[in-house]
Amino acid sequence: MSERKKVLGVYGAASSHWVGDGFPVRTVFPTSGMEELSPFLMLDYAGPAHFGPSNRPRGVDEHPHRGFETVTISYQGSVDHRDSGGNSGTINPGDVQWMTAASGVVHEEKHGKEFTAKGGDFEMVQLWVNLPAAHKMSKPRYQALASASIPRVELGTGAYARIIAGELNGVKGPAKTFTPVNVFDVRLGANARGELSLPAGQNSAIVLLRGEVVVNGAATLKGTAQAAPLSTSGETVLLEAKAESLVLVLGGEPINEPVASYGPFVMNTQAELRQAFEDYRAGKMGRV
Repeated sequence: MSERKKVLGVYGAASSHWVGDGFPVRTVFPTSGMEELSPFLMLDYAGPAHFGPSNRPRGVDEHPHRGFETVTISYQGSVDHRDSGGNSGTINPGDVQWMTAASGVVHEEKHGKEFTAKGGDFEMVQLWVNLPAAHKMSKPRYQALASASIPRVELGTGAYARIIAGELNGVKGPAKTFTPVNVFDVRLGANARGELSLPAGQNSAIVLLRGEVVVNGAATLKGTAQAAPLSTSGETVLLEAKAESLVLVLGGEPINEPVASYGPFVMNTQAELRQAFEDYRAGKMGRV
């Protein structure tokens, strides 16, 4: 019998704020009591929110990143992306964008044109994944992962996982990562249950976006924007849904290096942070 991971606590969102004029977000982590989940740096849950029709796209104007990756998962609504590497596209429901900023990217995120014109419900997640020092200044990379390219693993009646990154039950996700990372988009119907395997020795967490789930029979996550970090020991997690639930399961090998972060940059030292700001101001990260 595989050992189940222990639930180390249940934490609510740290803050609620707007990113630009298009993304009403709650920061699920870091929060008080749940500061460290390396290699994951931050998770923002945008929505669910309703937007009426508009004659201009809402969102965030061009801004820089260096030293990490942004992972955007769309559940409802759409986002148009453009960046200084010449990449562009629309993230629709079910799609994932995995952008490796690395040495530096400037990008813009706006509501999709059709969504802007018609309005509707908006719900997305943005996850920040750290890069080890050896890769922080590597060439930026852009992965547009269409919904159809993300495989699905059945967990039981009424429960399944979409494998965005990593591997579950021998099924591998399409995202290319620099360190071992698991990102599973899990859907559970009311009264459904599913068991997942996660490697021992890695940091991991269950993130409830909305619904109600019991984790390993020990802790209940209920409502919206809650997270439960798990022990590094053990290899399995049992999820039992008391209501229809939307869950992210995260796991990854920790990056045991210093972290120096400020705003859109995540490096290893303060000197590297200063250099990032200088390079951005000098136009070395390009323009959209």
